[in-house]
Amino acid sequence: MTKSGQPKYKLIEDDLLKKIQTGVYKQNTLIPREVELAENYHVSRPTVRQAISKLVNKGYLERRRKRGTIVRQAKIEQEFTHVIESYSTEMNTKGIYPKTNLLYFQVQQANSEVSENLKIPLNAPVFKLTRLRYADQKPIVLVTTYVPEERVPELINYDFVKDSLYSTLEKYQLKVTHVIRKLEVLEADETTANLLNIPNNKPIFYFHTQGLTSDEKPIEYSIAKYRGDLNSFIIDVRR
Repeated sequence: MTKSGQPKYKLIEDDLLKKIQTGVYKQNTLIPREVELAENYHVSRPTVRQAISKLVNKGYLERRRKRGTIVRQAKIEQEFTHVIESYSTEMNTKGIYPKTNLLYFQVQQANSEVSENLKIPLNAPVFKLTRLRYADQKPIVLVTTYVPEERVPELINYDFVKDSLYSTLEKYQLKVTHVIRKLEVLEADETTANLLNIPNNKPIFYFHTQGLTSDEKPIEYSIAKYRGDLNSFIIDVRR
């Protein structure tokens, strides 16, 4: 233990993390070897190894056989699991530049999955909106959203490259006040992998979301496919 009451490995862990976050140790580069770090911090190699293991478990470092330990690409902590706000708002709050590519926006008939989640008849007309969302020029999530045409026919007049869906719905007194999300971890198919710029069959976070208005009626059903290598999710539970 140190004078601060913290274990030595924890102080080393914190210092290594600071150097990663400030760019002293850059992404995809090797950090110094354990023996060098032990000499620099005046501790044993097992203490250094424990600090490194903590950062490996948290996703900041990765051990490469015969190479050493490299700095992994930092993940974006997504908070939408417990906060209702637009994607752009969340990214801007984190100091990340958001960008949207609109891939599809048309009216089509609701299939059984969409009709069940929106509580509308099978084959009822819905807007299908597919967007590829970026963070600092990297594609991180592919989102397909369905909205009942009957409830907000004016939606077709908006440009969802720049317009926020939630803000637009709010203009028509259809504010999303409650969401229900289901999470799965699946392998990326060829189309998804190509759009997200990841190898086929890489793991992705697959979220199903029902967005409900204050009267508890669904106004949105979305399927979001997040890259597993660039995203992590905060779950905030209170009792």
